[in-house]
Amino acid sequence: MNSITLNHPRFDAAMVDLDGTLVDTMGDFVVALNLMLADLQAAIRLDAATVEAMVGKGSEHLVKSVLNHVQAQSGRLQPATHLVADFEPAFASYQKHYDSINGQHSAVYPGALEGLLGLQRAGLKLACLTNKPVAFARSLLKLKGLDGFFSEVFGGDSFERKKPHPMPLLKTCEALATLPVRTLMIGDSSNDAQAARGGLPGAAGDLRLQPRRAGACGGCRWLC
Repeated sequence: MNSITLNHPRFDAAMVDLDGTLVDTMGDFVVALNLMLADLQAAIRLDAATVEAMVGKGSEHLVKSVLNHVQAQSGRLQPATHLVADFEPAFASYQKHYDSINGQHSAVYPGALEGLLGLQRAGLKLACLTNKPVAFARSLLKLKGLDGFFSEVFGGDSFERKKPHPMPLLKTCEALATLPVRTLMIGDSSNDAQAARGGLPGAAGDLRLQPRRAGACGGCRWLC
C-alpha cells in the first residue's frame, strides 16, 4: 500500500468516496446489470471491463450507458437515452436486482480499513460521499463493517446534483461544519478530482478541496 503523509493541522475533515475507493464493487455492478439485461431479454451479457468504463456518475447514467451499449452492439440506431419506454423498466429492474445482491460480490480494498482508522486517529470528521443511491451506500457500509467511521453518509440522490458537480462537496462541508479549504476529498475517479478542483459560478477560488487518490485497481493510496 502506498501512503500519503497527512499534514493534519491543515485539515479538519475528510470526504471519502465509496465504490472503487473503499470497496471494490465491480462484481455487484456486473451481476445486477446482467440480471437486468436478462429481464429485458437482451442476448448480450457484460463483463467487468465493459462495465468499468460506465460507472461513477450515478445509477441513471450507468443504466443509460448500458442500454446505449446494448443497442450499439445490436445495430439499432436510436439512442437509448431517448427511449423512455426502454429506460424506465430497465432502471426499475436494475434497482431491484442491485438491492438484492448489494455487497455480495464486493470486497473492501486492502488498506482501506487502516486508512480510515488513520484518519479517525488524526481526529478528522469523516463523511462518505458517493454517487451510489444513499440507501445502497448505507447498506453496503454496514455490511462491510465501515459504517461506524462516518458521521454523515450522502449518495447520488441526496442533493440536486451529483459529482463531478461541486454541490455535493459543498453541502457535505456544511453538514460537517468545516470549511472547504480545510477538507480533504479522497476518491478513485476523475469525478472526485474534478469536483474537488471545481468551483461555483462567481465563486471560483472559494473551493479548495484537496483531491487524494485511493483504492484504484486495488492499489490503495491512503492518508496515514
